[in-house]
Amino acid sequence: MYELARKALKLAEEAGAEEAEIYYAANHSTGVNFKKDSLENAKDRFSEGLGIRAIVNGAVGFASTNFAGDLENAVKIAVAEARVRENDPDWVALPSNGKYPQVSGIFDKKIEALELEECIGYAVELVEGTKEMPGTLPTSGGFTRSKSRQLILNTNGIEIEEESTAVSGFVDVITVNGDTSTAYDFAVSRSLDIDFFALGKNASDLALKSRGGIKIEQQKTDVIFHPFAFSDILEEALAPSIDADNVQKGRSGLIGKLGEEVAVPELCIYDDGLVEAGIDTSASDDEGVPSQHTTVIENGVLETYLYDSYTAGKAGVKSTGNGSRFSYTSPPSVGLRNFVIDYPQEDIIANTTSGVFVNTIIGAHTANSISGDFSVEARNAFTIKDGALDKPIKSLMISGNAFELLKNITGAGFDVRKVGGIITPSIRVSGMSVIG
Repeated sequence: MYELARKALKLAEEAGAEEAEIYYAANHSTGVNFKKDSLENAKDRFSEGLGIRAIVNGAVGFASTNFAGDLENAVKIAVAEARVRENDPDWVALPSNGKYPQVSGIFDKKIEALELEECIGYAVELVEGTKEMPGTLPTSGGFTRSKSRQLILNTNGIEIEEESTAVSGFVDVITVNGDTSTAYDFAVSRSLDIDFFALGKNASDLALKSRGGIKIEQQKTDVIFHPFAFSDILEEALAPSIDADNVQKGRSGLIGKLGEEVAVPELCIYDDGLVEAGIDTSASDDEGVPSQHTTVIENGVLETYLYDSYTAGKAGVKSTGNGSRFSYTSPPSVGLRNFVIDYPQEDIIANTTSGVFVNTIIGAHTANSISGDFSVEARNAFTIKDGALDKPIKSLMISGNAFELLKNITGAGFDVRKVGGIITPSIRVSGMSVIG
């Protein structure tokens, strides 16, 4: 594949590109899914392809192909697209060669060697875990293992290739006797360190504990957000506002806030492409910029936005290594790496006299990422009384503002979870509006 990518670069230059970039990605995954407690399907999937960026007179063209025999045509399309586009005055250049850091924990040979029967075995563990708690039934779930390979070359000297692995599991359960309640759990890791049996058991336990919910009055109270719930709010209501592209287009609630206090002094937030075994850890971002540790908020103060090469060039700063692609079929844009929430940890429930604990939420995607306003439905929520979870809540809506939320954080738990690319503990926020 390296020689093919080199050939594509040469073809682009011969076709008139002043700069060119080849992004190759391949993924081999095995997915095992079950419905209720029976195997539904087990599939092997393989995808690979090339994305080509060509620059002519400050204009960028893009094309992609999943067929090596169509490479020359794809290069021609990218160059032709660049020729017909208007010059972009904000375009500076593709990334130049840099020194890449060492990263660890992103490739596990045990995952690479997994056979289909072993994958099915892990899915069965999920189901068996749910049976440990009588009175529930798994409705769906699955196990996935994947191996990925990425190669980036450009005419400015970028040349980097990496491989990575990952496994994940999820399970949804429902109670089958008496009051109906549902719950889910999931986990993703770079190595085979997930206890899939415990995952199933935890989901069933939560569903059972959520039965017989009570109603609560409308009030403002302390809310503790489980990592699942807090990560959803971060991703949908806050993260878009630190995206430099949104800042430059006037679509951020944090425009002009650099150097200002935007959160409680105890809060630090990092975006770190170097976290050991992080889901979004790699030596470079998706356009070949070396990964780094970026302090976004330090002691409550907004230190930087997140940049890819284009937005960094437009702002006259260095890229933070946040060029991200959905796949080889799309050009890069700004995206989170490993988004880490750092706040002094404590036994957060024991230190809460009264309030609400929320495991998951629905509707975070409806948040207004400019104003920060959100209104979500809480699932598997419980009242807190005298430092302990007390009663399940039948129905609960929570409304608030992501930017105000950062200023009202009063605690963090010891239960740090990797929820995709967001790494966070449970977080306690004061003065949240809730209605049952």
